[in-house]
Amino acid sequence: MTNGMKTGRNIGAATGAVAFLIFGLVPGFHFGSHGALVTLSHLSGGPVEPNIIVRMLVVAGIALGIFSIGAVSVVLGSVFGTAIGYVTEAVTSPVREAAAVRAENK
Repeated sequence: MTNGMKTGRNIGAATGAVAFLIFGLVPGFHFGSHGALVTLSHLSGGPVEPNIIVRMLVVAGIALGIFSIGAVSVVLGSVFGTAIGYVTEAVTSPVREAAAVRAENK
């Protein structure tokens, strides 16, 4: 892995984390709570009562939803950053080699 790809990966991961904080925090909260309630209603066979165990499981579902969307955002940002770093290295590598050959011939 070249230096440009590592830099792209790090920039992509940071961009993914910022995008998660801006766009993914509320959907992660909603996704986790809704998923937990749907799962609990299927397990109980009907509507769930708002007791302490259900509330604890919904909070665990919220944490899981937020963590899942955050992880996906950071990983996808890293993948896209690495791809952009690879393309940048592929485009600029021949230019650097040509400049080195010109400097060597002088």
